[in-house]
Amino acid sequence: MPTQRLSAETTPPAPPNAMIIFGAAGDLTKRKLIPALFHLCHGNLLPDTFAVVGLDRLEMDDTAFQAMMAEEVQRNVGSAWNAETWARLCDRLHYMQGNITDQATYIELCERLSGIDAERGTDGNYLFYLAVPPSLFGDITRLLGAVGLTAECENDWRRVIIEKPFGIDLDSAKALNRMLHETLDEDQIYRIDHYLGKETVQNIMVFRFSNGFIEPLWNRQHIDHVQITVAESVGVEHRGPYYDTAGALRDMIPNHLLVLLGFLGMEPPNSFDSQAVRDEINKVLDAVHPLTPEQVLTNAVRGQYGEGVMPNGEKVPAYRSSPGVDPNSRTETFAALKLTMDNWRWAGVPFYLRTGKRLTAQYTEVVIQFKRAPKIMFKDADTAQMNPDMLVLRIQPNEGIQISFGAKIPGPRMRVGTVNMDFCYADYFGNAPATGYETLIYDCMNGDATLFKHADTVEKGWEIVQSVQDVWSALPARDFPNYAAGTWGPAAAGDLLKNDGRLWRRITTPDEPT
Repeated sequence: MPTQRLSAETTPPAPPNAMIIFGAAGDLTKRKLIPALFHLCHGNLLPDTFAVVGLDRLEMDDTAFQAMMAEEVQRNVGSAWNAETWARLCDRLHYMQGNITDQATYIELCERLSGIDAERGTDGNYLFYLAVPPSLFGDITRLLGAVGLTAECENDWRRVIIEKPFGIDLDSAKALNRMLHETLDEDQIYRIDHYLGKETVQNIMVFRFSNGFIEPLWNRQHIDHVQITVAESVGVEHRGPYYDTAGALRDMIPNHLLVLLGFLGMEPPNSFDSQAVRDEINKVLDAVHPLTPEQVLTNAVRGQYGEGVMPNGEKVPAYRSSPGVDPNSRTETFAALKLTMDNWRWAGVPFYLRTGKRLTAQYTEVVIQFKRAPKIMFKDADTAQMNPDMLVLRIQPNEGIQISFGAKIPGPRMRVGTVNMDFCYADYFGNAPATGYETLIYDCMNGDATLFKHADTVEKGWEIVQSVQDVWSALPARDFPNYAAGTWGPAAAGDLLKNDGRLWRRITTPDEPT
């Protein structure tokens, strides 16, 4: 019977705290943060002693802010809307107008929080969510520190959540970390990656380490290679000016894909303690071979989409026609890498990573392809349909796990075909509405940093892709656009595997036959 995921029946409410959102009138707050709080509230995972303070430049009072959020939450949670839940959350929403680069705003914020502590019983525990551009992180943390809002006492805590990008290269990532550490201890900084809020990502550790039949196979003796795909069917939409300075490599691989690689490749931690897990992920990234400039030419692929037709028949324009994008842009909207590791478990096992915009489907998955079994006993049998065994971890959509293996096709002849066993989260645990931020916000309130990035993890990710950035900057692409919107990317991405005698797993969309 399906079980509600976000529920105080199995999980205690968070401790008393006030959540201060910088950029409270922005898109992230409207679409993700307040809806996530709504879902937590509906599951009774927020304490009665909880409050939100939204801070932005717009002039409005608490009532206007509550009305704005009511409209946005109702739009974004859809059928999960519950008037009683909203009434409970709405009563805890406060708003403050201010200039986030002016110290006077922070002095006023201190006074406002003191009043909320007294009124709401939030105990001086503050979670600052910086839903603002990274260029403002330094000013905000410095000014919070200047008025004492980052100073922790024995009985209270102060934590800061920041959103990616955590730099644009290794040097800027190091500079950002130094700037944050001027005011905050590392254990106060929570670098959020919403991919880690997805159940299937968290389940990678559980699936590997709680099932006795899996871990003995999770090594170079049994695994042929690993594929990580993060495909987006959307274009750059309103992010053109930002995306044209970033590209697919910077935007996705150091942040999302390498963290997935870390969970897949890590050794068993001593416990699920946040420091133990993060240490093991860092060891994996340490073991990844950064590509040499020569290897970049053969083991890295970039692409940019041209006009095309999506599977639903929609005709879409080329990337270069997007608002805010240079009409002669050399920015990649697709990136693929072949990476290897220098450690005992994974020596000789390639990890293929790909991500891109305007691909055939919105789809994220991990594929573990096992080595082929010897066919000597089947030498007289029809094995034309005998494919390698695969384990597929579906991150989104349709979260779940699929195992493909060989079985006898019924009939008088010995014929072997591939069959699938499929587990779908929604079938067993219910399809609880979520934005991907609920678990992460809840964990931060509880001081659990397991699913957040450590400074070392951020820097190691940039170290891995730095040589690719350098070569691609020195040698601008001359063949852009090199794939049509609505396809799976440039042909060279397929060659990345074909040259090794392998293929990307065929991902079928709902409109395609399996």
